[in-house]
Amino acid sequence: MLRTRVALCGTLVAVGLGIAAPGQALGGTCTHGMHGCSAPEDGGIPADGIVQTSHLTEDAANTAARAALAAAEAAGQHVSVAVVDRSGNPIVMLRGDGSGPHTFESAQRKAYTAASFNAPTSVLVDRLEQQPTLADIPGTLFLAGGLPIQYEGSPIAGIGVAGAPSGLTDEMFAQAGIDAITN
Repeated sequence: MLRTRVALCGTLVAVGLGIAAPGQALGGTCTHGMHGCSAPEDGGIPADGIVQTSHLTEDAANTAARAALAAAEAAGQHVSVAVVDRSGNPIVMLRGDGSGPHTFESAQRKAYTAASFNAPTSVLVDRLEQQPTLADIPGTLFLAGGLPIQYEGSPIAGIGVAGAPSGLTDEMFAQAGIDAITN
């Protein structure tokens, strides 16, 4: 097994083995000021080197997904629902009874597309006409049915629904999911 070690200002990280806690080196340390180390004396990273982000909880993601699925079932539709984080990683994925095999991946890709562009996928479909190369971005799907989930105006997640007869109907179910966590 290949093991790589990288010195990070007082901490040595063994890639593939985990990360040592601050002050606990895996085989060595670096001295402040050496090797390009610019961490403050307390060993922490300077505030101007940190960006904090907000994340949707699993409980909120589950509530949104279940509400979207319930709205679809109440309308007699067989859909799949996905809630992904800002990077497109699944938080919750539900495949409704009777939904088509393609709907599972489609819901995830719609959610990712909405989150990464911070826009409903129905709006992005129109943008695709002017910029057709957007469709070349891996993991995206430019079909209506995906909505961004925002916190203070920034996207923190996305919800996608796939399987209804139209993307706008999918989007209506996705909105029911968002409404369940924002009301």
